[in-house]
Amino acid sequence: MSDKHYFLYKLVPPRPDFAFTMTPAEAAVMQEHGDHWDGLLAEGTAVVFGPVAEPTGAWGLGVLEVDDPADAERVRETDPAVTSGLLTAELHPMVAGFARPFVAG
Repeated sequence: MSDKHYFLYKLVPPRPDFAFTMTPAEAAVMQEHGDHWDGLLAEGTAVVFGPVAEPTGAWGLGVLEVDDPADAERVRETDPAVTSGLLTAELHPMVAGFARPFVAG
């Protein structure tokens, strides 16, 4: 049994059309957010992340793999999209996490 914990991270935008109507200042925050999550991918904390297109509006999805559940909260506390006050993030623990093996190449 793995000692890892998995979380769904849902980034909630301030309006349904946010992905298509960002101001330059909002786009700058989202660039910082993307850079931050690129770092989480590189260190192995983020499994996957990206925008989800729903008919009611796009929102952000991330899957986190952490050793301690408090680490997932630290991701939220350091996300520039959240710390800026522009977006909010929900964290939902997954009952179990199953992933295909990574194959470099």
